[in-house]
Amino acid sequence: MAALGLRGKSLLALLLACLIALIPAALIGWQVVDSIRNHFGQAFVRNTTLLKREQIFAPLSRELALSLRLADSEVTRQWLLDEDNPAKRALFFREAEGYRRDFRDHSYFVISEGSRQYYFNDAKTALSQQARYQLRADKADDSWYFNTLRDTGHFNINVNYDSQLKVTKAWINVIVRDGARKIGLAGSGLDLSTFLEQFIVSREAGVTPMILDRKGAIQAHPDKTLIALNSATQRGELGSGQLQQLLGGAQDASALQRAMQDAEAQPGSVASTWVQLDGRRQLLALSFIPELGWHVLTAVDLHAARVMEGPWLTPLLVALAVLLLALLLGFAYAVDKLVLRPISHLQKSAQAMAQGQYEVALPEGRDDEIGQLSAAFGVMAHKVRSHTSELEDRVRERTQALEQANRDMAAAHKKIDDSIDYASLIQRAMLPDRHLVRALGEKHAVLWRPRDVVGGDFYVYRAADQGCLFGVVDCAGHGVPGALMTMLAHAAIDQAIADAGMADPAGILRRCDQIIRSMLHDESGRQALASNMDVGLAYVDLHGRTVTFAGAKIALYYSDGEQVAELAGARRAIGDKRIGQYHNAQLPLQAGQTFYMSTDGFLDQAGGEMGFGFGSSRFADMIRTHARLPLREQGEAFSSTLAQYQGEHAQRDDITMLCFRFD
Repeated sequence: MAALGLRGKSLLALLLACLIALIPAALIGWQVVDSIRNHFGQAFVRNTTLLKREQIFAPLSRELALSLRLADSEVTRQWLLDEDNPAKRALFFREAEGYRRDFRDHSYFVISEGSRQYYFNDAKTALSQQARYQLRADKADDSWYFNTLRDTGHFNINVNYDSQLKVTKAWINVIVRDGARKIGLAGSGLDLSTFLEQFIVSREAGVTPMILDRKGAIQAHPDKTLIALNSATQRGELGSGQLQQLLGGAQDASALQRAMQDAEAQPGSVASTWVQLDGRRQLLALSFIPELGWHVLTAVDLHAARVMEGPWLTPLLVALAVLLLALLLGFAYAVDKLVLRPISHLQKSAQAMAQGQYEVALPEGRDDEIGQLSAAFGVMAHKVRSHTSELEDRVRERTQALEQANRDMAAAHKKIDDSIDYASLIQRAMLPDRHLVRALGEKHAVLWRPRDVVGGDFYVYRAADQGCLFGVVDCAGHGVPGALMTMLAHAAIDQAIADAGMADPAGILRRCDQIIRSMLHDESGRQALASNMDVGLAYVDLHGRTVTFAGAKIALYYSDGEQVAELAGARRAIGDKRIGQYHNAQLPLQAGQTFYMSTDGFLDQAGGEMGFGFGSSRFADMIRTHARLPLREQGEAFSSTLAQYQGEHAQRDDITMLCFRFD
């Protein structure tokens, strides 16, 4: 009964989950339908816009071509230049009559700039060679003419009401020129009512075609009251009649502007955007006609337009919902029969096994995955019993072995640490600290900081009656290999000093290079291990008051607290692949002047925000700042400056810096 209760709860939960799943399924289905409608709507509005574009462009381009020919006719030009000549007048009107018959509206007009006379003929009245009226610059209704001549390069299309003729047309105004001089206008017009009826008025619900100029002024609209009359010849900002004024706000106006720019960038293409128009969210599609300077626009309300037919949609959705519910119920029944019942039995057996009862009744054998799972449980119970004792024995043995290994490792680690500590003691004993303190006292400072317990840097001091020799050495490598190399280098330098004499640092470097090369004569070994070393040596002649310096990739800096100067070392290290050229450089020993030598570990130490090296410039600034301090304080300042710059960055290399001063 308990298993049945658990299975019943699981089945109830499954059915509830299926019912809950219907809600997002319905929402997703509605979103899919809405997405399909939007997809069809995009295609519908695109095709409608392209169709309207062609319907408008074809007749208007024909009317424009005829108007351009009329305005460019030599007969028209000659008559406007000599308007009172009867023969030229008669010839013009005979030729213009042929144009009138070809025009779609069977009408034309001509205006003479010289007399400001307006000539107009159409099919409703007899042919007349007399002007209908005269244009005046101070008359508001005639401003379109003067604005056209002033602002238009070649032609414009202007929707306007002519109060003299009492007609509203889409006028094609073409400028007549005699060379560069504008001598009048000529053209035709399409009756606005006829134009709107044929090309703009749509019989489809939710579809509103219209025409805009580049400024967004409405040139044609099913609602004539929204048309911006005379907008093509107005100057500055337009008033009423702009589509932007009908949109939902500045965001929609910006979207329309971007769509117009996209359409103008690719004439013949269709640009679309969503806006709030007439209080409804509508899809706008625009296509630009560069020849006319017009945008053909179609606004579609997808909820009102018959983009997707409704009668079949509702039954389809109902059928899908019923089918989905049936599938969910069938799925729930199958899950209960094939999964929930066997798993309930298996769960009871697994709980018993978890309590240590491995002799349990498992579900009867089946050929599906649950049967394989039951068989696996049986095998697992048997193996757990047989392996438990064996595992305990192995754990005990492994624990003992691990403890012994840890003890051996700790002993080995202690031996290594003791050896390295002893090596550090030997290396420190090699350094001339006591000699420096006894001979110079406060006249020197040393910063010696190996990267590890032992390192590859050391410093040298030798004294005689005439003077003393200072030096810093940076052997290749660090840690134990570097420390072993220092032993070799120390012996080589001792021998070189004995052979060349303290007063010749360059000779010491050359002799040291020979000794190192003779010691490491095995070329195969030298290729595998770096054996070169950087050396800087400075001999101070106390009687002659001079400092003689020679270096192998190590420079001598000196400063009086105001200026910092440098004696550069040779570019090749001791023991390099190619033999270096080492020469002595000499400078006077002046009171108040401090001398500095440092290995590249100081200059290369990473730090700061970007992790760059300390660098020569920062090193020179540090020397200049502290050069006048007592040398003990200088050493502390240098150590503090380096630590502050280093921050959390690890020490890269061994660092050695030797400073001395003679008053």
